[in-house]
Amino acid sequence: MLEELTTNAQQIQDHLLCEILGRNAGTEYLRRFLHGQTHKQLLETNVPIVAYEHLKPYIHRIANGEASLDVLLAEPVAGTGTSGGQPKLIPFTSETTNKTAIFNNLYRSVMLKHFGDINQVGKRMELMFVKPEVETPSSLKASAVSTRSFKGSGFRAILPKLYTSPFEAIICLDAKQSIYCQLLCGLIQRDEVVMIGSVFASGVLRASVILKPNPELADLIENLCSCKSWEGIIRKLWPRTKYIGTICTGAMIQYTAELEFYCGGIPLVSGFYACSEGAVGVNLEPLKTKSSDGDTEPVELVNVKPGQCYELLITSSTGLYRYRVGDILMVTGFHNNTPQFRFVGRENVALGVDVERTSEADLLKAMTEAKTLVDPLGFILTRYTSYGDTCSTPGHYVIFWELKAKEGNNGKELDPKVMEECCSGIEDL
Repeated sequence: MLEELTTNAQQIQDHLLCEILGRNAGTEYLRRFLHGQTHKQLLETNVPIVAYEHLKPYIHRIANGEASLDVLLAEPVAGTGTSGGQPKLIPFTSETTNKTAIFNNLYRSVMLKHFGDINQVGKRMELMFVKPEVETPSSLKASAVSTRSFKGSGFRAILPKLYTSPFEAIICLDAKQSIYCQLLCGLIQRDEVVMIGSVFASGVLRASVILKPNPELADLIENLCSCKSWEGIIRKLWPRTKYIGTICTGAMIQYTAELEFYCGGIPLVSGFYACSEGAVGVNLEPLKTKSSDGDTEPVELVNVKPGQCYELLITSSTGLYRYRVGDILMVTGFHNNTPQFRFVGRENVALGVDVERTSEADLLKAMTEAKTLVDPLGFILTRYTSYGDTCSTPGHYVIFWELKAKEGNNGKELDPKVMEECCSGIEDL
């Protein structure tokens, strides 16, 4: 199926678009642009490129009880997801669930190719968390995509057999209690764990093990965790682990150096790319090392160029037409006729001082270059954050670094002059 989809990408995209327009051309939103017609060219010519704020009034009308088929889409809305860190309501339908199942099967087939059928040889220790659900005035459930997935009956049915975490620990809204219980269950079943993961790389690093000595297993864990260095501690605690499944692109790249330190050579795998707006891509080369390194008019999927960055636009079956997701992607090549890409960052995530703007990707590049000055001195840049300070004139950026001493550092402190050199290096970039 992957070969067919990637070879016939243009035909499949056109067929899907025609299907979406055929169903929804009569809705209030599209009717004023398409006048009942379903031509692809008419969509590209008449329907504007929009962000969430443009569709928000229509989505909120549905959330407040208005029939969805009169507003954005023909199929009844089953609920809403959230996106972008802020409470954006993204419609989903029963068809969404079916397409998600197909996407998951494609993703699993790639993992099967590279790592074998791990479900037959052990369990997954995935750190999973939910967020509170809210109910709209029309009784639609609004929740994060991951929350909806974890609370689904299908997932709950396979949970005891394939995962180390119990359902009660996953749905616990107290994050600290949840992560403690999930880690404890993962340690108890450490001999069965063949895969470790969390949605984001930062989630894996949040897991810190604090256990009191108790029976043989606790003694073993205590001995492992009492060693001089925690380098490779994940491999020591869960020796059968084949890979760490987590998002380690974009803003998560800053966590990979520390995570690799703990992994002891276990590969970090970003297996897929998805968001509340839809499932976008499967990673066909999960073991390939990621680097951290424009067109002005919309470009067809098959016509993008390697090395170029593009902002993602989608038209979906859930009422999003020529919709700006806000993600920036760099094309790295092609698999058959379908582009391969890496996630660069969010279009609207940037630092700003006066008229100057610095994107997430530019900041990451500067951090990557500047931290090379501290690497040879026995320190690892584990994470960073920043903000624009305009309280003084001229305005400037404030960047916080969290540094961790490497094994063999012997308590050596970092010379402030080195940090000044790092600042100079950042400014040069």
